[in-house]
Amino acid sequence: MPSVELRQVGKIYHLDAVAVPALVDIHLQIRPHCFTVISGPSGSGKTTLLNLIGCIDRADSGTVLVAGHNVQQMSDDALSEFRARHLGFIFQNFNLLPVLSAYENIEYPLLLNKVPAAQRKQRVGALLDMVGLSERAHNRPGQLSGGQRQRVAIARALAAAPQLVLADEPTANLDSQTGAAIIALMRKMQKELQVTFVFSSHDPQVQAAADDTVFIRDGRIVEVHQQLPGVEVGA
Repeated sequence: MPSVELRQVGKIYHLDAVAVPALVDIHLQIRPHCFTVISGPSGSGKTTLLNLIGCIDRADSGTVLVAGHNVQQMSDDALSEFRARHLGFIFQNFNLLPVLSAYENIEYPLLLNKVPAAQRKQRVGALLDMVGLSERAHNRPGQLSGGQRQRVAIARALAAAPQLVLADEPTANLDSQTGAAIIALMRKMQKELQVTFVFSSHDPQVQAAADDTVFIRDGRIVEVHQQLPGVEVGA
């Protein structure tokens, strides 16, 4: 079963009396446990597509299946719970809570999911070790470099053991060397934890690391590059 499947999906934004199609007749399958990048120029629809997959926005037409669930049929409350249990998010500006330490930022999703204290401690400790920040556990974001903050964000995204992690331009605010290290870390964790990663990015480094790259332009998927078979696309 694909991690994500979109069938005849469309999304329209309304600017005053003008209807602006953001996505047009999107057909896409993303296979599980792989590293998929959605790429395209600014305004192409890649962030809109990522937001539909991440259940942050709703399609106006078609079917969106995420982790086997038809998210189009869920209420807003059900979607919030679904995101908390099944999805992780990584943002280009990190979105860490500045008053919390690295440890507490990673722990936060587990608190929301009411994970017992002993399990939280074990999970956060293991993730800090995986991202190489055990010695920085008690530092707040303002005391960390950009690369270290993104490592905390990656660990936080993986804290609740999601089936799918989504990232919107995760290397945009990092220099090329730090960005390359972050990509390598995400790739390593994706393989070790067997999680599906889906990114929006036009960074060639991210594309080079991907199993599959989905190219989108003017709201339509125009091409798919595959390192391995698995992503299916059609019109």
